Amino acid sequence: MNAQAPPSVHPNPRKTGSIRRLGQVDIAALREAVLAIPEAVWDAENAGKPNRFDALDSTRHIVFRFVDGFRDWRGSHDRPLWADWRHLLEPVLAQAVAPYGYARADFPRVMLARMAPGGVIKPHRDANPAAKWPHKIHVPLLTHERVVFYVDGIGYHFAEGEAVEVNNMGVHAVQNAGDGDRIHLIFEYYDLDQPDPDWVHLIESPGA
Repeated sequence: MNAQAPPSVHPNPRKTGSIRRLGQVDIAALREAVLAIPEAVWDAENAGKPNRFDALDSTRHIVFRFVDGFRDWRGSHDRPLWADWRHLLEPVLAQAVAPYGYARADFPRVMLARMAPGGVIKPHRDANPAAKWPHKIHVPLLTHERVVFYVDGIGYHFAEGEAVEVNNMGVHAVQNAGDGDRIHLIFEYYDLDQPDPDWVHLIESPGA
């Protein structure tokens, strides 16, 4: 499912080259609701998730919004739980992206990612074309000091409630070396008024 981008497809120049710390956001209401999610819901949502990539084999997900296909970020849809959770998610999303200042923007992917103690996400790049243009942003809802996010070999720790854009075009990985779960809100965000890249015809062509 992880379609590879053609070689000439370059990432959005507005994306960070490492990480960009966007500041603290108010996660209190969302965090409380997420920590109350029954295990059965985590199991069911993870079993039906659309993001089945080998690098994520130790992470469970609840996906609220997702791209229609892995070639193009401009088409996306709400999944069943979005309607019930949007009143909690939208205030956090809005606070997190305020530093960008985009007048019109979209969130093609929105999800929760839960990693158990001892879990890892293997080193990888987000290779599908739909990941090349949007900013990729993490907001930790539950974490601890022994969770490390690596970008191109450099390790970072993100505090609870801190919104951080990460470079998903670089080689990135995660290690949870602690004794508790790590739960992040992860989403993508892009400017609807930014002109499409000059290579967009490559992902629109059926044979590309």
